[in-house]
Amino acid sequence: MIIRRALFGLAAVATLALAGCGGGEKPKDEITFSILSTEKAQNMETYWQPILADMEKQTGLKVKPFFSGSYSALIEAMRFKQTDLGWFSNQSGLEAVRRANGEVFARTFDPSGVDGYTSVIIVPKDSKIQTLDDLLKCDKTLNFGIGDAKSTSGTLAPMTDVFIPRGIKPENCFKTVLQANHQSNLFAVANGKLDAATNNSTAIRLNKDRKEGQAEKVRIIWESEVLPEDPMIWRKDLDPAKKEKVRQFFLTYGQGDTPEAARQRANMAKLSIGGFKPADASHLLFVRHMEAVQQLGLAQEAGDAAKIAAAKASIAQIESEQAAARAKAGAAAN
Repeated sequence: MIIRRALFGLAAVATLALAGCGGGEKPKDEITFSILSTEKAQNMETYWQPILADMEKQTGLKVKPFFSGSYSALIEAMRFKQTDLGWFSNQSGLEAVRRANGEVFARTFDPSGVDGYTSVIIVPKDSKIQTLDDLLKCDKTLNFGIGDAKSTSGTLAPMTDVFIPRGIKPENCFKTVLQANHQSNLFAVANGKLDAATNNSTAIRLNKDRKEGQAEKVRIIWESEVLPEDPMIWRKDLDPAKKEKVRQFFLTYGQGDTPEAARQRANMAKLSIGGFKPADASHLLFVRHMEAVQQLGLAQEAGDAAKIAAAKASIAQIESEQAAARAKAGAAAN
């Protein structure tokens, strides 16, 4: 298996900073907000800076950003209390809840009106690859791009829906497997450096909206079902007063018909965020279900009866929780 990792910009710097940070209490008027760099860290700084400035103004807290392209670095930063809250993907958010005392308090929604996004597999527009069967001939002649191991759309969804049901391991199928963020994979496919790669609908739409030119050079050959939008997560032990200030900021940001709200929506639109809604642990049930289905597929492939039974039990439990969450939402709506 050949996997080359694309480490970029502040991702490596953030990891080093984390390793070098000691303990100590933060000032009472300060919070550290972690941000997943799904593209160049410099771009993410530019897009998030006005939102963070507004957060400081409204909450009265000093907001220190922590950018990283490494999903694991964000989880570890929260685990060791180097960050207080952050913007996560669904799967990395689930890991933050499990391992870093995290708690979902809000989630994003999309400005397009479609409440969710999809995982996709893309190929160059002029590629001879037309279907998944063409891609999955598995003769080790193609170069493939995949996302971070903790990426929902970059890895979990395609593994769960495409590779595992067919009994295919990417490392046994392709000549090389490149692991990188969505923007890097999009650029690599558009420039013919990769024969195919995972991506998501949001990254491709943002590329079109910004007129960067790469989205027009690729073609989608597979698309997942709609995935939930991204969770916002804070540490459970964060000061309650800070929690309330942060909650009020996100749930009111960009809301209303005032010029100020319009300006705030314009800030978020650069990140394909329409705003934020309240959320709780039930937001992660979807990704927990995907994860359990993945584990079932791997157990069946290995012929491990005990793991098969455990995965089936996990799926049944999650589906029961999903039904209860739907009933609760329905009751609240009425």
